[in-house]
Amino acid sequence: MQYEISHTDLALVLALVRGRSLARASELLKVDISTVFRSIRRLEAALGTSLFEKSRRGYIPSDIAQAMAEQAERAELALNAARVALQQGEQVVSGTVRLTCTEAVLHSLLLPALAQFMPAYPALTLELATSNSFANLSRRDADIALRLTNAPPEHLVGRRLGAASYVICGQTQYRQALAKDPASVPWIAPDDSMPEHASVIWREQAYPGVVPRYRCSSMSAVSQLVAAGLGVAALTDFTVTGLHGVEQLSDPLPGCDTDLWLLTRADCRALRSVQALFEELTPLLREKLALAE
Repeated sequence: MQYEISHTDLALVLALVRGRSLARASELLKVDISTVFRSIRRLEAALGTSLFEKSRRGYIPSDIAQAMAEQAERAELALNAARVALQQGEQVVSGTVRLTCTEAVLHSLLLPALAQFMPAYPALTLELATSNSFANLSRRDADIALRLTNAPPEHLVGRRLGAASYVICGQTQYRQALAKDPASVPWIAPDDSMPEHASVIWREQAYPGVVPRYRCSSMSAVSQLVAAGLGVAALTDFTVTGLHGVEQLSDPLPGCDTDLWLLTRADCRALRSVQALFEELTPLLREKLALAE
């Protein structure tokens, strides 16, 4: 008869995957080391396969052990949600919401907002993905998108949170040279993967003779190079406020203002988890945009 895996088996494997040692796993399970050792050997014998490889780095899980640990984590989350529901009643917000945004929006806007309210939703799980397109949401790989765009797709519904302006920014040593000759300072820009980006279109029109010295595959990387003092770049005003030692070196760039939208699919907007995130994120992000402006 094929062995039937129990919740105890999953908890055992998860503890050893997390701990990577018998000692740490025994602490997590609150049993002695010998019990963990015997239990793993017994489980491997019952399954007819090795679950871990012992090495200098500790116990390395096999693909089967990793899959079992992932299922154990899902069960752990489900049990936690059930406990919270019993404590708080029917009003508890639970489940998993998949949210997509760009790296720049994630670091400058979303993460500070999540830190303020997510502790109040212990049964709510977020899966965060960074992407520069709406493809994830359209393919139903995500439930919510936080996007900078002046033309959100018609099949999505949501809220306009405000507008972001682009400004030239950099460390103070570039201010004088930039004013005299923009081509004399090193520029940092998105690479060819973002040809339609607002900052790229503006620079090519305003300073066609400027050739960027550094090109990056994400705006988050652009901002990090600016913060390191490697040059100047056109970044959103809310990004500049979070970069230490970086100053705004120009007025808002004409034609570059971009709206920030919080969007979802029509079939998701009635979900309590999605509604909760909309209600929490809306005022926090609107305030952040207003302060940057």
